Amino acid sequence: MATTTNITTSYAGEKAAGYISASLLSGETIAQNAITVKPNVKFKEVLKTVSTDGLLKNASCDFDPTSTITLAERILQPEFYSVNLQLCKSDFQSDWDAASMGYSAFDSLPPSFADFILGHVAAKVAQKIEQNIWGGVNANPGEFDGFTTLMSADANVNDVVTAETAFSSATIIAELGKLVSTIPTTVYGKEDVVIYMPTIAFQAYVRALGGFATGGLGANGVDSKGSLWYSQGQSLSFEGIRVFHAPGMPADHMVAAQASNLFFGTGLLSDLNEVKLLDMADLDGSQNCRVIMRASAGVQYAISEDVALYTLA
Repeated sequence: MATTTNITTSYAGEKAAGYISASLLSGETIAQNAITVKPNVKFKEVLKTVSTDGLLKNASCDFDPTSTITLAERILQPEFYSVNLQLCKSDFQSDWDAASMGYSAFDSLPPSFADFILGHVAAKVAQKIEQNIWGGVNANPGEFDGFTTLMSADANVNDVVTAETAFSSATIIAELGKLVSTIPTTVYGKEDVVIYMPTIAFQAYVRALGGFATGGLGANGVDSKGSLWYSQGQSLSFEGIRVFHAPGMPADHMVAAQASNLFFGTGLLSDLNEVKLLDMADLDGSQNCRVIMRASAGVQYAISEDVALYTLA
């Protein structure tokens, strides 16, 4: 049975701009190297951690092994996912793009639509992976446990205590201060520490930096430019710590951690970008085309105690 195809278009002369889909989130977390990507993980990978105490002691003539070495591990285990769509070419024979299929009884999908559907599927998968990285729940189909899901269930993660129930430009700077204050002293100051923010919190921070007497920034904000101070894509920081806009993060969280402590695992990274279109006519004589994609993905962090998690009340 083919994937249901609903065609609700009209034709009024030559098509102007091809096919258009609703806007999709981009996979910024992986694309911007905001976390550590570990490819070539076929089944699982063990993230080994080492901690010691009492290394430095008063010297003596004897060898006295008094320190304790603790070895622990966390498991990064990507899960396998697939995309399976089946389109019937006859659905397009009465469409306004039918002429591009050719006039033979052995049709092919309209070339412009074939290119579009391949790009659309890749973009949809990138969006879902981005959302999974931060807020996925393994019990849901097509999802793996994301960072905020794992951190919320981990008693060793440093949780931020707040009474705020929403992010706003009036309070975001104070709330970011609470998050930074929760970063462990052993982590604070490391060059790869990042504050990861969902869209709503990032918007509030940009607006707060625009001034107008909010957040103690004066009437005109950064460089006295008001709301004109920010350009999309501009890098931001808070108290010297890089701020990263994580569009897939749930709207009630923020995270502070070292990028080297957050891992995304997959088999081949290229699998996340490769979509195949198979014409079944030569295989089973049908009018079907199949869109296929297979990939594996999962996340994990190594050291719980080095992570700070902010959750709205």
